[in-house]
Amino acid sequence: MLDSYARHTVQPAIEGGAIFFRSAGLTANKITWAAMLIGVGSGAVLTLGCPVAAVVMLWISGYLDAVDGTLARMTKPSRWGTILDITFDRVVEGGLLIALLLVNAEAYLPIALNLAAILVTITIFLVTGNVIPNTGAKGFHYNPGLLERTEAFVFVTLMILVPNLVWELAWLFFALLLLTIMKHLRDVYVWLGKNNID
Repeated sequence: MLDSYARHTVQPAIEGGAIFFRSAGLTANKITWAAMLIGVGSGAVLTLGCPVAAVVMLWISGYLDAVDGTLARMTKPSRWGTILDITFDRVVEGGLLIALLLVNAEAYLPIALNLAAILVTITIFLVTGNVIPNTGAKGFHYNPGLLERTEAFVFVTLMILVPNLVWELAWLFFALLLLTIMKHLRDVYVWLGKNNID
């Protein structure tokens, strides 16, 4: 939700980063790779017992993930870049949840369910993006959800920094993911109905 409705508040900082990296000769795809590597590194650092460093790396990764799309639109967006971006986002999320599972084995069930729910959420998100025509600046129709990447980062950050509440936070995250799935399904169902499409 924050990605869709609060993006304008941080967009100047994102554009500033895009301009900086463009002037340094870096492409959007290189920034996408850097975001993924730093994000996966965040999970590795967490398993080594450095939660604060893991959170810092996570948010650097998230910032770069926002910068790469802006940089692509400043230059020439590519379908390959869109594929890399979406794929690497899931790599980072999966890596972080696995790292959380490794350091919080007592919360294995809700964390494992988070992984499963993210798989379903991204599936319906992408299917919806494929069905509904794109009228925005992104590479496909972007359907806002109750939970988006920023909210996921907030939950992961809380689970890292407040490990005594990881069980409760993981269950809450799972519940909100389920609501997000239902919202995406409802949105595409309504759109199909309005357009008389089976």
